[in-house]
This record gives sequence, C-alpha cells and structure tokens, in this order.
Amino acid sequence: MTVFLLQAAWLIPAYPLLAAVASLAWSPGLISRTGPRPCGYLNLLMVAVAFGHSLVALTALHTNARAGAEALYRPISFGWTWLDTAGLRVGFDGLVTEPALIAMAVITGLHLLVQIYAIGYLEMDWGWPRFFGSLSFFEAGLCALVLTDSVFFSYVILELLTLGTYLIVGTWYNQPLVVKGARDAFLTKRIGDLILLAGVIALLPMTGTWNFHGLQGWAADLTNNGTPLPMGFQLILLALIAGPMGKCAQIPLHLWLDEAMESPLPSTVLRNSVVVVGGAWVLLRLEPLLELSPFVQAVLVVVGGSTAVVASLIALAQVDVKRALSFLVSSWLGLLFVAVGLGGTAVADHLLLVYPLPMALLLMAIGTIVI
Repeated sequence: MTVFLLQAAWLIPAYPLLAAVASLAWSPGLISRTGPRPCGYLNLLMVAVAFGHSLVALTALHTNARAGAEALYRPISFGWTWLDTAGLRVGFDGLVTEPALIAMAVITGLHLLVQIYAIGYLEMDWGWPRFFGSLSFFEAGLCALVLTDSVFFSYVILELLTLGTYLIVGTWYNQPLVVKGARDAFLTKRIGDLILLAGVIALLPMTGTWNFHGLQGWAADLTNNGTPLPMGFQLILLALIAGPMGKCAQIPLHLWLDEAMESPLPSTVLRNSVVVVGGAWVLLRLEPLLELSPFVQAVLVVVGGSTAVVASLIALAQVDVKRALSFLVSSWLGLLFVAVGLGGTAVADHLLLVYPLPMALLLMAIGTIVI
C-alpha cells in the first residue's frame, strides 16, 4: 500500500485543488443556508489528506528497500502532452523525487497548520469559501511546482500563484489599503513574470528542451566540450532570474511583500513561509545553467547581497513587527541568492530547508507579541 502511495504521489496536488473547486459551490445563496463553516472544514480535510499522503510517500521512500532504491536512483516520472503541433511539443513532465516529497510534506504540513489557525482567526468572517479556497489553490500550485520538470510549466504555475496572491491579499476588498496592496503585489510580480516568459520562450530554440534535466545535460555537454556560450544566452539567463527575483521580493521588486501585509494573518503566514520560496525553488533548478555565466552569478550576488543588507536596515526602522518580519523575509532569501551566485548549492538548499517552519511559527505567534 505504501509503495502504491509513493507511485501515486503525483496525485497530492489534486486533493487541495479539488477542495478549491468545491469551494465555488458555496455561493451566497448556499452560504445563507449552511453558513461558511462547512467549506472551511472541507478544505481542512483535503489538506490533511494531502499531508498524510506526502508523509506516507516520503516514509515509503526510505523504509521500503525496493521502492526506495528505484525512486532514489530512477525517480518515478509522469507526464501528459498539452500541445503537439508544427513540430512543437509542450507537455507537463513531472518527477517524484526525494526533494520533491520533502518539499510537499513541508508545504502541506504548513498549510494544515495555517488552515487550523485560520478557523480561529476568521471565526466571525463570512468570507471563508473565498479565503479557504484560495489557500487550497495556492497549495495545489506549490505542490505542482515542486513536481514539474518543465521550466515552461514552472512559469505557468508561477503565474497562477501570482493570481492567487492577488485574490488572497484582496480578501477584505472593501478596505482601500487592502485593494492597493493586492494591486501592487500583482503588478510587481507580473513584471518579473513577463521578463521570465521572454527568457523561457528564447530558451527553447537554443537548447531544444524545456525540461530541467534536459537543460542540465545540455549545460554539461557545453562545459565538457569547451563550447562557448551562444550569442545572447546571458540575456536569457538574466530574464530567467527575473521571475524568482519578483517571487522572492528581491531588489528592485521587493516592495510588494510589505504591502501584502494588509491581508489576513493566516495568508501572511503562508505567503512569507512557503509561497516566496517557490521562486527560490525554480532558481535552484536553474542553477546548472547559471553556472555557465560568471556575469549572471555576479548579478545574483549583487542583487542578493544588496537585498540582504538593505532589507535588514529597513526592518530595524519599522515600528510594526509584521512589516519588520516581511523585510527580514527578503533579507533571508537574499542570502540564498548570494549562495546560488557563489555556486554554493548545498548552502542554498540548507537555507531553503530550514526557513519555512521557523518563519511560520514566528508569524503565528505575532498576535501574542502585539497584545
């Protein structure tokens, strides 16, 4: 049974996605009959199922000798074709790897804590279906992001997460500051997404593939054969890092995270602990390509180092503890950018792994500090 759940780990994003779609059924007419609570409990149940599946799959990977060896050295792959025409094939290709299972266990576990927290935080709020459905939509997108092996679909999922940010930040849409925060977060992240799209489109004719493992092999062949970088490739790499810069709130695309604090605190917990890490995940997957260009690595060091220093200084001057933590998020992820730029992939992985849970617990305890 555990081996089957490991092989079916690609279903994990489907549980919260199903809950998000089911949340649409709570129309205003139905809410007047049942109240909003059943929708919140349904989302909580599906998130718990996703978390349980992630844990069982991760346990099976390490305890079952046969399944573990196959999954570690020959990861389970899956995929389907989305577009196949005129010699162009675009498909969603995914891999169930050990890092992906660990990431999904962290994502679903923190989502479970956040939704339990949100039940108490929004006890008297009638916007449960919209809020809980958006949280589940976010979880589905993040789990799909760690599973996909395609840089094109990574871009697509990052776009969906940008839309999800707009919906969640704008939960209390009758407040002017909330509307401004949602709009600024959406537009700022869209700048990075559009530049990322240009890089993704230009990447395919040059490398012949959008799969991360295919790109890794292409970069290795380029290095082993001593072939010079194709013309314009450094511009493509600069475009590819623009998306992670926007998602990770790096200078100059850093102000949206501070303004997004106008959203309910449970969504802030989620956004500052795991959502911003989605951009860092994509950056780490692109690391074999980034190693080909010392100039792009230097740009990462400058951007990350500047953000780490400037954001820390801004945090010191804040009188609102939530805003101080938002700038510290940018600062921490700036250190991760520096690690990637210096070629310290192991250090970057460590910074990524130890970050989400402490930040989530800090934000969950922030109400007690304020009181």
